This record gives sequence, C-alpha cells and structure tokens, in this order.
Amino acid sequence: MSAQREWFEKDYYQVLGVSNTASDKDITKAYRKLAKQYHPDANPGDATAEERFKDVSAAYDVLGDAAKRKEYDEVRTMAASGMGGFGGAGGNPFGGGGAQFNFEDLGDIFGGLFGRGGGGRRGGGTGPQRGQDLQTSLNLSFTDAVNGVETSVNVTSDASCQTCGGSGAEPGTVPVPCPTCQGAGVVADNQGVFSFSRPCPTCGGSGRKIEHPCHTCKGSGVQRRNRQVKVRIPAGVKDGQNIRIKGRGGAGRNGGPAGDLFVTVNVAQHTLFGRSGNDLTLTVPVTFPELALGTNITVPTMSDPVTLKVPAGTKSGRVLRVKGRGAPVKSGYGDLLVTVELAEPKNLTKEQKKAVEALAEVMDGAALRRHLEG
Repeated sequence: MSAQREWFEKDYYQVLGVSNTASDKDITKAYRKLAKQYHPDANPGDATAEERFKDVSAAYDVLGDAAKRKEYDEVRTMAASGMGGFGGAGGNPFGGGGAQFNFEDLGDIFGGLFGRGGGGRRGGGTGPQRGQDLQTSLNLSFTDAVNGVETSVNVTSDASCQTCGGSGAEPGTVPVPCPTCQGAGVVADNQGVFSFSRPCPTCGGSGRKIEHPCHTCKGSGVQRRNRQVKVRIPAGVKDGQNIRIKGRGGAGRNGGPAGDLFVTVNVAQHTLFGRSGNDLTLTVPVTFPELALGTNITVPTMSDPVTLKVPAGTKSGRVLRVKGRGAPVKSGYGDLLVTVELAEPKNLTKEQKKAVEALAEVMDGAALRRHLEG
C-alpha cells in the first residue's frame, strides 16, 4: 500500500464537509461548491482562500478517485488502530503475525526521532503534482442552451509545453531514470530495525532526470499560454449551471495529471420564450371574440409551430399547456406553457366601433367589462 504523509494529517472528508459514508455524487457536489467559493480568480490576493482552494483540490484528488479513496480509508483506519501494529496493544511491527505497512513517503513524520530533517512533500519534494482546477464562463443564446451545442472557450493557463509535449526534455532527447533511485522515485532509509521509504533526494520523487531541459519551459514541462478548449454543452442546460471538463484545467507538473475545467454557462434571454424549470413559457395575444367564442391559434415552439385550441369562454391570463414542447430532460422534454392574453383594441375603425357598440347593447355592460378585464 502506498500512502502520502498528508493522508495521516488531514481528514479529507472534513475538508469537503461530508461524512466518510458520502456518495461519489455528494463528494463531487461539495467539491464544486467549495472550489467555486475559494477559487483564486474569485478571491484575488486572498492567501487564505488560495490555501483553502489547494486543500479542497487535494481532498477531491483523493476522494474523487474510487481507488485512491479506498486506499485512503484503509490507511486512516490502520492509523487509528496503531498504524498496522506499530505501537498497538499486542502488535508486532517486526513480523510474526503483526499487520505490515509500507511507510512510503512518510519518512519526514518520524525524521525527528532519528536525528534527520525529513524529506516528505513539504520538505521540497518535486514528485508528480496535479494541475489546478480552472474556472471560466461561456455566454450562450437561449436556443443553444435548449438544444445543446458544441463550442469552445478560450483559457489562459499553464498547459503542456508545445515544444517538448510536456516531457520537460529538449526535443530529440528524453528524460532518463534517476541514477540514485533507478526510476522508483523513493529510496530506502534504514534505521536499525525500522525501514522507511522517502522521496529520492536527487530527483525529488519524480523518478527521472532531465539531462537536456527544454529551452521553452526550462524543464518544467508546462508553459503559460492561451488555448481553446472544446466544450459540449448538453441540451437543456440552465443559466448559471457549471459544466465540468475533466483533465482540461491547469497542466500537472512532473508527470502529474491535469486539473479540471469548470465552465459556468450564462444564458441570454429570448425575444419570445421564457423558462420555468424544464418548461418553456410564451405569451400570445388574442382578441375578445376569440376568448369568448373559442378558436384555434398557431403558436411557435423551439422547433415547428403547433395548433392550440382556445376553449370558448377562456379568460385573459389563462395558461394552456402544450405537452413535450419544453426544454429537454433525461426522461424526455418539459412542456410549453402558453398564456393567452387579451389584446386591448386601439384606434378602432368605424365598423369595429359600431360592432362593439352593438355588442354592448345586447350585453350587460358590467358583465362585458368583467369579462374583458379577466
């Protein structure tokens, strides 16, 4: 089993504010919320927020990976019970039936006990490091948000060096295994009956040596540049929703994985349609005769027009539902909610005025007004 020093020191579940029985979905949800809250772009110059963002990212890097989470849980359980027999009641750290544990990358925890300063990650190790998560925004038209679209966003960040492809080595050369650790990234440190593994002091835990560093990135394997990232926006996306693009965030270092890119969608308003959850809304003007006598009207949708029946005696402001003509959802589509609204007559012609006057004579005026007012 391979463990990191931070696994013993930090409760990643507490960092994300979830229980150790939380589902993968709950862990991801908690991470997204905290990453957005403490992202450096949202808190410029705030060192505390930046440190909190790093802790949240480190926690999700472990708990967001099923295999790492399982290993982390096992390590924490063993630590709570005496670290696999070390110091536990009746435990035998030297064999003979006691549980065995490999303290890889944990030499700096016990370094003070044996007169050495340690050499873990916080001591300046340069092993693989995960790239930062990035946040950007995308403006979408109402139509593209409803129907879905493939587009791209511009991102300025650390990315794999275009000259060396992220290897850190000058083109035509390749990194070689570290001569000290033979590419393992760790070296054994024997302290009598105890044996620990610690990051290799020569390569810092990367397991490799770059003899000819890339002239562009100076051997780091990353460079800051503008790049376009393709984004597939699912149909029915809502205003303010975050889309996660795995592995398209900041570049990792020393062979570490890239971070993720989170795209916040800003949806523009439509000239005709509104939105209520997964339903689309539309207001259609109709005349008094159409409300009183009933009629069939043609209304637009996000695809082809449909014919809608307005029953006789319909009041102004009534909402009529057109099934399946709303925004896409997993199980199908929402509905189109059509509000029929009385179109107030203006600048009547002589014929129209006579017709209204004739109608007023045969109807109770107060009842007519009540009907017109809805």
